[in-house]
Amino acid sequence: MRLIYWLLLLQIFSSPQLTGQSFTISGYIQDAQSAEKLIAANIYNAETFDGTVSNNFGYFSLTLDAGPQKLAASYIGYQSFETTLNLQSDTIITIELKSTAELKEVEIIAERQKDISQSAQMSEIDVPISQIKNIPAFLGETDVLKALQLLPGVQSGGEGQSGLYIRGGSPDQNLILLDGTPVYNVSHLFGFFSVFNSDAIKDVRLIKGGYPARYGGRLSSVVDINLKEGNMKSIHGAGSIGIVSSKFTLEGPIIKDKTSFIVSGRRTYIDLLLKPVIQSEFRDNGEEGDTGYYFYDLNAKINHVFSEKDRLYASFYSGDDRFYFNVREVDGDFKDFTKSDLGWGNITSAIRWNHVWNPKLFSNLTFTMSHYNLDTEVGYGTNNLNNDILDEISIGYTSGIRDFAAKIDFDWVPNPNHFIRFGISGIDHLFKPGEFELFQLEAFEEFLEVLGQEEVDAQEFDAYIEDDWKVTDKFRVNAGLHASGFNVQGKFYTSAQPRLSMRYQLKDGQSIKASFATMRQFIHLLSFEGIGLPTDLWLPTTERVLPQDSWQVALGYAFKINEDWDLTLEAYYRSMSNLIAYKEGSGLFELNDWQDRITQGNGDSKGIELFLQKKTGRFNGWLGYTLSFTNRQFDELNFGNEFPYRYDRRHDISLVANYELGPKVHIAGTWVYGTGNAVTLSNNQYIAWHPRLRYDRSFLNTTVEDITDRNNFRMAPYHRLDIGVNFIKQKKKFKRIWSIGAYNAYSNNNPFFVYGDTESYTDDNGNIVSDYVLKQQSLFPIIPYVKYSFEF
Repeated sequence: MRLIYWLLLLQIFSSPQLTGQSFTISGYIQDAQSAEKLIAANIYNAETFDGTVSNNFGYFSLTLDAGPQKLAASYIGYQSFETTLNLQSDTIITIELKSTAELKEVEIIAERQKDISQSAQMSEIDVPISQIKNIPAFLGETDVLKALQLLPGVQSGGEGQSGLYIRGGSPDQNLILLDGTPVYNVSHLFGFFSVFNSDAIKDVRLIKGGYPARYGGRLSSVVDINLKEGNMKSIHGAGSIGIVSSKFTLEGPIIKDKTSFIVSGRRTYIDLLLKPVIQSEFRDNGEEGDTGYYFYDLNAKINHVFSEKDRLYASFYSGDDRFYFNVREVDGDFKDFTKSDLGWGNITSAIRWNHVWNPKLFSNLTFTMSHYNLDTEVGYGTNNLNNDILDEISIGYTSGIRDFAAKIDFDWVPNPNHFIRFGISGIDHLFKPGEFELFQLEAFEEFLEVLGQEEVDAQEFDAYIEDDWKVTDKFRVNAGLHASGFNVQGKFYTSAQPRLSMRYQLKDGQSIKASFATMRQFIHLLSFEGIGLPTDLWLPTTERVLPQDSWQVALGYAFKINEDWDLTLEAYYRSMSNLIAYKEGSGLFELNDWQDRITQGNGDSKGIELFLQKKTGRFNGWLGYTLSFTNRQFDELNFGNEFPYRYDRRHDISLVANYELGPKVHIAGTWVYGTGNAVTLSNNQYIAWHPRLRYDRSFLNTTVEDITDRNNFRMAPYHRLDIGVNFIKQKKKFKRIWSIGAYNAYSNNNPFFVYGDTESYTDDNGNIVSDYVLKQQSLFPIIPYVKYSFEF
């Protein structure tokens, strides 16, 4: 009842009778061909430039004075829209923009784009999906997260990895949303590919700082990914066949202009292609069996329009990785078997209902589910010739996290000077910290023992309010408050997190920006600082393990050089507390309480980021540079001394360029350079001799490593050139694209890891001398790729 009271109060105070002769223009802005809603499009008065932006569902609301008004709208990649309205009452319209792909080059030049100098938001980057698809990719697999790694302030974990390390943070500190649902594991193939299928994605937005109050629960960043809604006008499809996988997408209307759908799937097929060869190898050795690896993704979404005021969206994602090894050796009337299986994956779903309460008030009610699970099993035993199991010994391990969530968000635009957002949410978390299952079958008797950590149930609550306020023509503020609570094992944590972003407009498209934000994170990811394995554990804040906290301050300069070029320069400082890490000597596969295996500490990061971007035109791309310093400090690690974070990267440069030679040939290239990762290596090695047994005169030797500091060594710098060419031909009924290119085009031996080793040699005097040397292991030389794609 209290909520209804406030909604009625908002409606009264936003009515035209109380605000004089002004009326509200509201509605949706969409693609003219597909009716796909456009996010963050600009809608404004073409004479006064008072305006607003569309929300995540393409809805906008703009209140203007009564009488003739020239309304304009713009969105990157689309032709500008302009019309004149004689406002005598509240007006509902649908704005349809035409893609610039349908226009002549002279018309593209006239296109208007979002002015980065106008917004109070800083540390935010939008990368068009069309630009991401043109970037040369590892094995030809277009990857959204790999594209984000090319932005300033964003780093990869290592060669080929898809993890995001943003402004000194770790991957668990990124709030990665797929249609508003958190995704906990974002990697396939041990981190070499992300789980996001670019053919199904409409919009990608990265926020590295100055976080709006509507986001919470993570320390480092927000990656907000929205799926396409499905074409409302006609059936369309796209697909591709590459070296490692194929994918297919189909979208279209169920009821034209009323209900639409989109379904997109992707699967690797190396296991299927190699299966006959592998089975033949087993047979040649007198065995039966198979081994392989695959991953798949499936996205589905349906969108239904009930009326101008009500719309419903339902989306679903499922993805899984699976590695398996099974072998059976015939021994007379029996078969001895060995089996191994490792699998991990996500399932997410969301149902969202949009409702327009009045022209100025919009709401979105969301219900989501997110589930990540890891399971592995190894075992051996004996079958008879009918493959009945006679005896078996196996051990399995499972871990994961499951969320059920509900939230409601409101957008209220009382006038062009205010865009107010507020909402509440609740999440029920179920943590599975790790469980071992021991199984034995012998003489038809079964033994089953379950060991490990108990599941933990916890509830998280959030509420927020924020206002994007145009104080004067030159000064704009986005101020808000995010409040959160966490209930776990009888303890309740609370947090109030103020957020503030400011912009002061200078002349000629230039502005100064500043931001301050505090964040709290109630969930932790316990992982090893190495290759991104799926064995990382998601764990809750408990009575013993405190929530992670951070605050960040940033100062920036934004300059819209012209209609095509944007320049930003930002400096930031982040402080983090209650980070978690394994204690020295601790690991994953232990039976004791996980809380006894970890320690908590602090971290900080500071840096400067430069970003020069061109989003449209025959030539487009960007240049990014980051100078950063990131450290960690744990009382129980490194003797309590501060040490560089493994992914502390002093210099990071990325250059991305796309060029259309013509309508049939597009070329692209990326070049990256980064200071080497910090690793822990011994300064010296010694041989220690000790008796084999108490009364035995023989001796054993043990190698002792002398390590003075954690992460005391830098690997060699990383640099790589990727190139690609797309050959496009429009057929009568479809468009086909041949893509060829190369990853690491000049085959640089980039370090994947380094290790110490002892080499012996004979000196000039005939003495055997041993030296401690460092050796580097590289992973990928030049890797060419070819891919066939089609669209209809």
